[in-house]
Amino acid sequence: MAQEPRGPRDGQRQERGEGRGRGREGGRGRQDREERDSEFVDKLVHINRVAKVVKGGKRFGFAALVVVGDQKGRVGYGHGKAREVPEAIRKATEAAKRGLVRIALREGRTLHHDVYGRWGAGKVIVRAAPPGTGIIAGGPMRAVFETLGISDVVAKSLGSSNPYNMVRATFAALKAEDSPRSVAARRNLKVSQLQSRRRDAGADEAVEA
Repeated sequence: MAQEPRGPRDGQRQERGEGRGRGREGGRGRQDREERDSEFVDKLVHINRVAKVVKGGKRFGFAALVVVGDQKGRVGYGHGKAREVPEAIRKATEAAKRGLVRIALREGRTLHHDVYGRWGAGKVIVRAAPPGTGIIAGGPMRAVFETLGISDVVAKSLGSSNPYNMVRATFAALKAEDSPRSVAARRNLKVSQLQSRRRDAGADEAVEA
């Protein structure tokens, strides 16, 4: 007996079933991406209205500077331009997430040592601080430290107050920091040996004083 041809409803039902399967997979991927994004904290540092001169006049847009971090040692910054403010912020946030860097923290709260950073006319000094000091920094630098997860730090800007230069100079300073683990690896030593040498040097200085 010949098999009856499948009706259009059966075909539509099958297509709808396949679509539901793809939708579930897409939903899981979207959920995983949202969970990854939820661990990041973003702060809008600066937003500026920009103009492009064209034949008919001026076209206005917006430029945004955003800092993103997980408050556990990873931080990044990004810049975005668009005709609308939300779109500029979204572009800047995505750029910041693509450029994340990991910074070694001492006890998860401060830096290992004082560092100096410079970018263009921006110059900053970032110093480690004892517990309870808090974040003593202003403007763009404070946004970087809060998203990075530093709770005790003293910072000073010595150059330009341009937020772009200040943020880039702060990142240059953070990247110049060395952790005891990286120093020990360069010297082919163990971290405990490096720390014991540091304690011995401190004791000798105390005796000489």
